[in-house]
Amino acid sequence: MADLFSLPSFPLHFWVPQIYSHLRSYTMPNEQRYIIRILFIVPIYAFDSWLSLLFISNDQYYVYFDSIRDCYEAFVIYNFLSLSFEYLGGESAIMAEIRGKPIQSSCMYGTCCLVGMSYSIGFLRFCKQATLQFCVVKPIMAVITILLQAFGKYHDGDFNVTGGYLYITIIYNFSVSLALYALFLFFFATSDLLRPYEPILKFLTIKSVIFLSFWQGMVLAILEKCGVIPNVSVIDGHEVGAGTVAAGWQNFITCIEMFFASIALRYAFTVNVYQKKQDDAPHNVAPMHSISSGLKETINPGDMVQDAIHNFSPAYQQYTQQSTQEVAPPSQNGKPGPSSAKTPKKADKIMLITSDDEF
Repeated sequence: MADLFSLPSFPLHFWVPQIYSHLRSYTMPNEQRYIIRILFIVPIYAFDSWLSLLFISNDQYYVYFDSIRDCYEAFVIYNFLSLSFEYLGGESAIMAEIRGKPIQSSCMYGTCCLVGMSYSIGFLRFCKQATLQFCVVKPIMAVITILLQAFGKYHDGDFNVTGGYLYITIIYNFSVSLALYALFLFFFATSDLLRPYEPILKFLTIKSVIFLSFWQGMVLAILEKCGVIPNVSVIDGHEVGAGTVAAGWQNFITCIEMFFASIALRYAFTVNVYQKKQDDAPHNVAPMHSISSGLKETINPGDMVQDAIHNFSPAYQQYTQQSTQEVAPPSQNGKPGPSSAKTPKKADKIMLITSDDEF
């Protein structure tokens, strides 16, 4: 039991210093907000899996914990695509580079059916919509799973057509595949532009965490169905079903994997470039209130809501977003006001540019 309590601490040894370093060197908020959200996958996965193991003797608790973890993976896919957009300067900058270029046929990237078409704003819109739909579908599936569990209609590994596991798995698999397909399409279109940012390591790290989690669960469910995992086990004096045992193995493996994921994320999303920008700035030590404000900005999902409105609203389908930053003007006497005495205040502005092309 002592080992169980210390299990989630292994990945945190790598995660805590890295997330703190990004907050302390919060010099590029438009990029680092997405990076920090991605890095949160380690503690959320590790802590959630640990709680599931801690309460494994209860047949239902792990479903609630795992639902929270699964919802966050959808959020991570969206933030990774948004980070890639920021690396390249946003929608308008990307369109300036790829608009009108023919889409090359590639079976590996799934562009065989797009032969004869060219890149347009509709292409970028599809990439965003495909990732955002997963952010909507996954929480809905999580709520349905909890409801089915409460009525005894959901059991891990039960592929019976009268249960909910089969249908939840099919919908989830289609939704996550569509989101990852959108990522493939985007990287296929912008691979040359993204090369300086080492996207392959970042993409493989995130994909490995999400896909391993899903396929491990599928393999364990199949092993349960084949009778490899016993139907009933006794844990802490309580009898638990084979589905719970399989979920326990899944959560135990996830805790171990998060240790390696934290190492990979440390190298994939290094803080060095942001620390260098901070060292070049006149005020290179971030006070604690700046760190806390950076964390608040990171956990605020307002940008995702605005992005969803822009990408799904019919009124914006033929517009591209262009981000600009405006420095707050000085007061009438030519001196900065009290709020901007230390550093100039910048406000993010979004400008919409009309686009006539179609996808």
